[in-house]
Amino acid sequence: MIRILIAEDMPILRKALVALLSLEPDMQVVAEVDRGDEVVDRAVESRPDVALLDIDLPGADGLTAAALLHERLPGVRTVVLTGLSQPSNLLRALSAHVRGFIIKDAPADHLLDGIRRVAAGRRAIDPDLVATAVETGASPLTPREAEVLRAAADGLSTTDIGARLFLSPTTVRNYLSNAIAKTGARNRISAIRTARDAGWI
Repeated sequence: MIRILIAEDMPILRKALVALLSLEPDMQVVAEVDRGDEVVDRAVESRPDVALLDIDLPGADGLTAAALLHERLPGVRTVVLTGLSQPSNLLRALSAHVRGFIIKDAPADHLLDGIRRVAAGRRAIDPDLVATAVETGASPLTPREAEVLRAAADGLSTTDIGARLFLSPTTVRNYLSNAIAKTGARNRISAIRTARDAGWI
């Protein structure tokens, strides 16, 4: 029997996952949480074999929760569910010792097979996504450049970005110029689009 912890903040989706997995004769849902910062404590209590984590969770995102879970309970294998197949998220997931990376719009059989593969010690990651992640590589942006670009994506002016991030307008312009150059873009809008598509912001 594969014991499973589910972390999903949308109640309807979480209940649907519980119902789906409960129909399988070899699976048992032993815990449910709706926040990333509750994953480790509930895993310590319930001792699952597999943790099925949404990537976007309040408190701590699924990848942060996965890394903490591996540190505390390395025997628990993690499968991440995501709505976006961003290459940088996959790279982060692999560094957080995630064994499965499954897109939410995949068929149910794909999820069930992925959980079984991960429980058996194998990986469940789309090969095309792996290839794209390798081609795209890790983000070329520094954390500060990414932060400034995210603020620009919110439609803020250079002055407003500076006020939000406690930077001078000149420093903001320098970070934006660096981000534009590193993404190979022609302007701020193109840099935002490129960085979003790659999952860098």
